[in-house]
Amino acid sequence: MFRKILIANRGEIACRVARAARALGVRTVAVYSDADERALHVEQCDEAVRLGPAPARESYLDAGKVLAAARQAGAEAIHPGYGFLSEQAEFAQACAEAGVVFVGPPPGAMRAIKDKAQARAVMRDAGVPVVPGSEGHVAGEGALDEAHAIGFPLLVKAAGGGGGIGMQVANDEAELIKAVRACSDRARASFGKDAVYLERYFPAPRHVEVQILGDGRLTLHLGARECSIQRRHQKVVEEAPATAFELPAPRPRLRDELLRAGLLAARAVGYANAGTCEFLLVGDHVYFIELNARLQVEHPVTEAVTGLDLVQLQIRVAAGEHLPIGQGDVRMQGHAIECRVNAEDPVKFLPSPGRIARFDPPVPADGLFHGGLRVDAGYRAGDTVTPFYDSLLAKLVAHGETRAEAIARLRAALDSFAVEGVKTNLPLHRRIAASEAFARGELDTHFIERLN
Repeated sequence: MFRKILIANRGEIACRVARAARALGVRTVAVYSDADERALHVEQCDEAVRLGPAPARESYLDAGKVLAAARQAGAEAIHPGYGFLSEQAEFAQACAEAGVVFVGPPPGAMRAIKDKAQARAVMRDAGVPVVPGSEGHVAGEGALDEAHAIGFPLLVKAAGGGGGIGMQVANDEAELIKAVRACSDRARASFGKDAVYLERYFPAPRHVEVQILGDGRLTLHLGARECSIQRRHQKVVEEAPATAFELPAPRPRLRDELLRAGLLAARAVGYANAGTCEFLLVGDHVYFIELNARLQVEHPVTEAVTGLDLVQLQIRVAAGEHLPIGQGDVRMQGHAIECRVNAEDPVKFLPSPGRIARFDPPVPADGLFHGGLRVDAGYRAGDTVTPFYDSLLAKLVAHGETRAEAIARLRAALDSFAVEGVKTNLPLHRRIAASEAFARGELDTHFIERLN
């Protein structure tokens, strides 16, 4: 096991990784920008190294500075969390060359799926069902031929990105040309690469995913999650197990088809450590959309129903240990739901920076379950939410023996969760949790639009 790891992130995920490392007896090194000098994640680590000015490109996204910080602190490994450097194969390779272990998949697997258009081709060749789409990147007028072969409506997507960034729907030729141009520009600004590709746009699919865990010799799935409740292609509420295969009636064969496809996708690229294969569910068909080479924001719901600590397992695998479990040891217990609590206007969905005057979650924000509730937080009262980073304040997770019990706990927890000084999306979460459609499991990616 490592003596010391550096956590190349901030906010709630940096606190989450620090907690897992502490449980393993591993010392932790935080990194911080000038905006985060007094942040919670800095306080919760054993030591800290300054990276630079507040903008992410001058701090958390500067791979050279992060590696220098690891060398300075004597860290043997780097956990990237999610976002920032977590899916950069170049950074993983640089870590290997510097003799620092990257807590994540091998660089080769990351390269195979980094370009999402390329990943589609790899998966198609491996027999994984993919969304109908372009054979590769498209640009300008050349997109029209591909579009007619696929059929409208279409989704234009950034090949080098994720998180819903660089995605736009096109219903006809005129919209397509504009969308390709706009998405290319946004992709260049966000990911440094302007390549885009096309996928068939389904008006009301469900978004389901498979949690993958591997150690280089064994690849497991840890069940399916549902992430259908989204806003602007970004997840808002997640559940495990996936409601799509439970309501209105169980669909075990379709669920097993999804799980097999997830394992097939991971094995096609030699995946190891933790990752997530994401799919669209359209009627009785599952379609691969991407493989995320990192821990997901929604990993706590999987932890809740499996009883496993994914971050500890990540660290143990990175340290060279074999997984302590086999597929037959994975058991699902109950149901879990996660709400992402963001500092944003609940109506306009715009970021709401400012000083948090009050932060009062329903249970201690220590990442542990208390009466079926868990809160992972990256902020506390007195902290300032800056405009430089993601607006995620905390994650609220409710677990119950049944989905109905989890929803009841979630509703009560949301009613008692109090944040003052910045606007949050708690009112939106309360409306979702109170919805009868949500209780019935009538979910798709346009759920919030109907809720309004």
